[in-house]
Amino acid sequence: MLAFKPAAGRQASVPLITATVMIGVILALIDSSIVNVALPTIAGNLGASIDEVSWVATGYLLGNVLVMPLNGWLTARFGRKNYYLACFGLFTVASLLCGTATSVYTLIVYRIIQGLGGGALQPIAQAILFESAPPERRGEMMAIFGLGVMVGPAVGPTLGGYIIDNANWQMLFFFKIPLCIVAFLMAYFVLGPTPSEEREEHAVDWFGFSAMAIGLASLQFVLSRGQREDWFSSSTITALTAAAVVFLGYFVWQQVRAEHPFVNLRIFKSVQFSIGNLIGVISGFGLYGLNFVTPLFFQGPLGLNAYDAGLYLLPGSLATAASMIVAGELNRRFDPRLVIASGLAMFAAGAWWMGALTADAGYWDIMGPRLVQGFALGLLFVPLTVVMLNGISVKNMSDATGIASVVRLLGGNIGIAVLQVIQVRHAALAQSVLSGAATLQNVAVATQVQAHGLAGTARMVGGTIASQANTISYLYLFRVSAIMFALTIPFLLLVPKHKPAR
Repeated sequence: MLAFKPAAGRQASVPLITATVMIGVILALIDSSIVNVALPTIAGNLGASIDEVSWVATGYLLGNVLVMPLNGWLTARFGRKNYYLACFGLFTVASLLCGTATSVYTLIVYRIIQGLGGGALQPIAQAILFESAPPERRGEMMAIFGLGVMVGPAVGPTLGGYIIDNANWQMLFFFKIPLCIVAFLMAYFVLGPTPSEEREEHAVDWFGFSAMAIGLASLQFVLSRGQREDWFSSSTITALTAAAVVFLGYFVWQQVRAEHPFVNLRIFKSVQFSIGNLIGVISGFGLYGLNFVTPLFFQGPLGLNAYDAGLYLLPGSLATAASMIVAGELNRRFDPRLVIASGLAMFAAGAWWMGALTADAGYWDIMGPRLVQGFALGLLFVPLTVVMLNGISVKNMSDATGIASVVRLLGGNIGIAVLQVIQVRHAALAQSVLSGAATLQNVAVATQVQAHGLAGTARMVGGTIASQANTISYLYLFRVSAIMFALTIPFLLLVPKHKPAR
């Protein structure tokens, strides 16, 4: 039987490499959000509570967080191509297993395994794209990667809503199996070996690894479940917060001291890399948090179903695709700091515009601010990634992309957690203020009492106040996110001047 192998010594074309790795990135990122709209259906089919089934979404993110920091060490140990193929294979098999799960606990385990495979695909793909292109085309490569990073999660809820409306929840996992097989074969034939200067294998400190795993798992649990369990009024949240601080503190201390760390935190000595990650975390408060609450605003105050909410998000995704193309060219012609500042300012303007909407807003009311926000994402992500990775050596590239990916993910989770707290508390405050004005001295209330009686009016007014308070809280979040983006701009002054690659 003939065995087909990639031709030795041949370098595939950059477009072919790009298409190969981006299929994996997009599939992995779609899986981070595709199940969110299907959780009630999965809970009903598997006989689980909403609290239990929420771990189907959280488990995938937990797998992502655990594997991303190990990207550099695992790449050095197995080689980038072998590691990529192993992760893609794990992601494919776990996707198949997810569709065959017969209990919620089995599904959660499979989702964690799927997250371990899918989370590794992002930093590997970013390193491959950055290194496969000459310096003057790295902006274009990061634009393509950024397109997958931004559009993948946005497509997930729409695709998930369509599948749930027209098939069963198992198809959320089964539909991607043929695509995974094709992409796996493409990666086998297209990708080349890891550069020899990057293959420097060292033994892993299992105490340090265990501390990292426990610390990150504890932190992910706190960020994902804190709001549901009322934060530090819960002994579980308090204990896991302490565990995250202690174990992550030990992990950082151990890695800084180690001669050969398995997570190379020394790359933070690069000012560009450090400031880039700092901006990523701060903007994550608005970026990922806002991308989380916007669909909730559409499905809550606006009363849209999951599929229609995805359609309302679509203009922003299309604008991101357009701006990615422009951002690559701007990165070659102008100081990237100016491009990043433009992206931050535009996103702040779009978020502030969203804060002026009402519960009666229609598709065309939302399109304007969504287009502004979507276009801003490309101007933000592409030059920031190029500047952040430009000072990183080939040897440390896998470490850098892995660390940057987990920082971006954790920054987003922190943003979601903070905005959830603000939304709940501001909704309670708004409801209190509105309730204080609902007295018999209010002409509208007095009229309703005469028409429907005191009990009927109380129910009617109570529902109206709760709905208005919910709307006000979301609009407040948009304005808070706008302020967060605006406050991030001064940090660009700390980034060293970067000459554009013409």
